[in-house]
Amino acid sequence: MGSTGAMGSATKQGGKVDSELACPVSPVVDIVFSRWTTPILWTLHEFGRQRFVELQRNIRTITPKVLTQRLRQMERDGLVVRTYHPEVPPRVEYEISELGRSLAPIFAHLAEWSAENLRKVERARQEFDTADEQASALR
Repeated sequence: MGSTGAMGSATKQGGKVDSELACPVSPVVDIVFSRWTTPILWTLHEFGRQRFVELQRNIRTITPKVLTQRLRQMERDGLVVRTYHPEVPPRVEYEISELGRSLAPIFAHLAEWSAENLRKVERARQEFDTADEQASALR
């Protein structure tokens, strides 16, 4: 038995809905939109191949430890290519892979959406907070 909604279908098993079937983009969101993945991909897409220090400088607020962890995970996921140059001193460069580049239209669409809608989101938040404060004052 399955149930179908406007955004896809989900299968119920024992009264529970498989989360990946309920929202098939969840695994993608987990991979692409984690805390630092998006800024790393954006920076590599905008500036091209970079060394670790350049990448860290362009992102600014990321720590070396977190950048290393995220780059390793992104390399494992196939979103980033790491190139080791056996020189003295050794040189390592990172660049966005073809798979990572294939996300560019999604980022472009999200940038367009944010330009059109972030003010609306902020307005909705302010209205909600004001209504919530008023409700709290009445309690």
